[in-house]
Amino acid sequence: MPSCRPPFLGDLLDDRDTSNCSIARTLEVVGEKWTILILREVWYGSSRFGDFERVLGCPRNLLAARLRMLVEEGILAAETYREPGSRSRPKYVITPKGMDLVPAVMGLLQRGDRYRADPEGPAVITRHRGCGAHVDARIRCEQGHAMEAEDIESVPGPAFRMKPAD
Repeated sequence: MPSCRPPFLGDLLDDRDTSNCSIARTLEVVGEKWTILILREVWYGSSRFGDFERVLGCPRNLLAARLRMLVEEGILAAETYREPGSRSRPKYVITPKGMDLVPAVMGLLQRGDRYRADPEGPAVITRHRGCGAHVDARIRCEQGHAMEAEDIESVPGPAFRMKPAD
């Protein structure tokens, strides 16, 4: 069976310094289950602490910490709202920085629908609001060419470093 592993930095693979990896840095912020699920709920229309708590079943202290971190990271913004007769409270809205995570979360949804969906099918269908067509997470180059994973070539970038010699 042929390898599905795309070309990846050739002979540099074993000796590269991964301490400045963008994937690892991003996962430090969003690489935890509750954080991704909070983002899912924001995209589905939730904006209030009570909504997240009710839908997710996340412990309050953990939910508060994740929301605070998402605001601190600029992924969500807290806006104040007040219902008549109640105190002011925050509601959470997605920022442009948060919208940049949509392709990653859509990729997780697509993968889950393909390999982990309920036997009856996906719980949620994503459609283009403009025409109703199914939304698909795809990889494209800057020129707009659709690509498969095996078409990706990873090469050293400006911050690439080798491990220090022993």
